[in-house]
Amino acid sequence: MIKQAIIPLAGLGTRLLPLTSVFPKELLPINGKPSLEYILDECIDAGVKEIIFIISDKKKLIKKYFYNDKFYKNIIKKKKDKRIKEEYKKILNLKRRIKFVYQNKPLGTGDAVLKAKKFITGSHFLMLFPDDLIMKKNCSKDMISLHNKYNCSVMASMKVKKEDVNRWGIYLKAKKINKQNFLIKDVVEKPKPKKAPSTNAVIGRYILPRAIFSKLKKQSKGIGGEIHITDSIRKLISQKHKFIGHNFAGKYLDCGTMNGYIKSSLEISKL
Repeated sequence: MIKQAIIPLAGLGTRLLPLTSVFPKELLPINGKPSLEYILDECIDAGVKEIIFIISDKKKLIKKYFYNDKFYKNIIKKKKDKRIKEEYKKILNLKRRIKFVYQNKPLGTGDAVLKAKKFITGSHFLMLFPDDLIMKKNCSKDMISLHNKYNCSVMASMKVKKEDVNRWGIYLKAKKINKQNFLIKDVVEKPKPKKAPSTNAVIGRYILPRAIFSKLKKQSKGIGGEIHITDSIRKLISQKHKFIGHNFAGKYLDCGTMNGYIKSSLEISKL
């Protein structure tokens, strides 16, 4: 069973400047709720018991969001507001599940995940990217069901336009399992449209084996001087680790750009 999740949060959020010059993008409100809480709700609904946040010193506001007890106690004492009590109760419940790890040098997602190794106890763990919201259907829950059935790693997939494949990691399929799922033969990072093996793109939901830590530890820096988790995933696949691509059924929202953030707010307000 998947009981632990990693959420990398150390990125600077430059695509959302100037908002993120003073405020973490993950706490920016979407329809009255921080975007990070949508991810946490997904985790909890999927049965996750422990969540590891990877933050940096520049993202300490995220930790303060969950550890602002004195503020809430004073407000509740003065206001006697039922809504505030319920919000504080929810934050306390979330806080009990969260651990914090620091990544103060921006060395890539692979490096961030490696820093969480000491907390991972199971054979597999869930990883979610906070920029990628998937609404209406719990993608993580569906992926965990797949993992339980096939006892293997699972990665979320979404069809993209052929001309846009160079923005994504793209799957090379081995064979189709059913309408929603396929075996992964390889993952090609940001290929040119003419060389793309498919139009199935990698989306920010992963169930990964603990074995990936040994690959990340030896992983050389790639593009931009960063350690890319995709490189370690490719090594595992080449060594016959089974990976399934899951074409999720929910509504995808990209919160990582200004246009995407604005659109996400509008879309969620309609749900």
